[in-house]
Amino acid sequence: MSYEDSQGFWEEQTAEKVLYLTRDDLITELPFLSGALSEPAFRSDRRLATSATDGEFVFFQPEQQLRLFEDNPKYLIRLYLHSILHCLFSHLWLRGDRDEALWGVACDIAVEHTIDRLENRSFHRALSLIRQQVYRDFEETGRSMAAAGIYRYLLALDPDRVRAIQREFFADDHVFWPKEKKLSEQAMLLRKKWQDKGRQAERKRKQQGDDPDEGAQSMSMQLRAAKSGRSYRQFLQEFMVTREELTIDPDEFDLGLYSYGLRVYKNMPLIEPLESKEDQRVRDFVIAVDTSYSTSGEPVKKFLRETFQLLTEQNSFFRSAKVHLIQADEKVQSDVVISSEDQIEKLFDSFELKGGGNTDFRPVFQHVNKLLEDGEFTQLCGLLYFTDGRGIYPKKQPNYKTAFLYVEPYETDVVPPWAIHYLLPDTV
Repeated sequence: MSYEDSQGFWEEQTAEKVLYLTRDDLITELPFLSGALSEPAFRSDRRLATSATDGEFVFFQPEQQLRLFEDNPKYLIRLYLHSILHCLFSHLWLRGDRDEALWGVACDIAVEHTIDRLENRSFHRALSLIRQQVYRDFEETGRSMAAAGIYRYLLALDPDRVRAIQREFFADDHVFWPKEKKLSEQAMLLRKKWQDKGRQAERKRKQQGDDPDEGAQSMSMQLRAAKSGRSYRQFLQEFMVTREELTIDPDEFDLGLYSYGLRVYKNMPLIEPLESKEDQRVRDFVIAVDTSYSTSGEPVKKFLRETFQLLTEQNSFFRSAKVHLIQADEKVQSDVVISSEDQIEKLFDSFELKGGGNTDFRPVFQHVNKLLEDGEFTQLCGLLYFTDGRGIYPKKQPNYKTAFLYVEPYETDVVPPWAIHYLLPDTV
């Protein structure tokens, strides 16, 4: 073995030992994360300038690891925790069709904010002016620091400002994150594994008792953002009703036997087709959109497109279905009635958001209650309210199923006990 080979081998072995020590230190400081911190294996990669992860391995650059261990061990601990939190928060698997570089910056900010809020002496660092400014922007608006919301924040910034923020929050390399918009089966399984680790961490943290630490609360909110216990498709099915629709039921009707009778017995079928079947489709439905400044723009349109796509798949509309699309901020701005799939296409041809004020949910419920009194609905399946969650909720429970759909993590305590609440996946 040459000197270069033996030197490189020693560096890799020593750097890996450093990583084990770093991991053990973090487990001591954050025992509720022990399962997540111990999950990935270590692998050397000298092509890297810093560490990286793909969810299965933590890749490290031996020389960098040893240099940090000697010069700045506190940063080395932060760096390892940074990569683990990316996995716990599902950042690797949630990009979808977002810009890859900008999504990476948003994820770095979300992770670094959580670490900064933990305020642990083992990896605490003073906040730079840029960090203070970014955090203040979110605190002043009351928005959460989930990656999807941060991404929208970055989209509105000047490119030079984004580059400055990127330099400030950069830590690990995202080179091994999935490049495809549609996840492979292996990537989906890996994401599920980390979601399980997140649930495990939450259980352990709660077993320790009420924790007033802001960092732990921030982490809980991030983990909620990463969850997808059920798809939006499954959620929407809860608002469908079973009723009898006049149509042939293919499960009950034997077409072969019916045709045989027509051929052999001169147009006399052996059986009559069943003229009705039980089916689940939307009857009457209300979609309300919070058009306050914080939920305006592309997220609203994306949500509506996804919702109407699910409603029209596999003939989800009844023949006499009626959907009210209501836009509202502190008052009802518009109410468009849709009763056919053709009207959905026309809607998006000229769709405009109306509003931009503060949020008060009560006017929408008053409006829907009045429509019910006037006999507008034959059978109201429910009301979906798309919002960021910051508004005045009604105190009285309505006589129809209601769900608040949140575009970002929200405070569950403020949601009325009678309402269903659901955090929309980032893909919606």
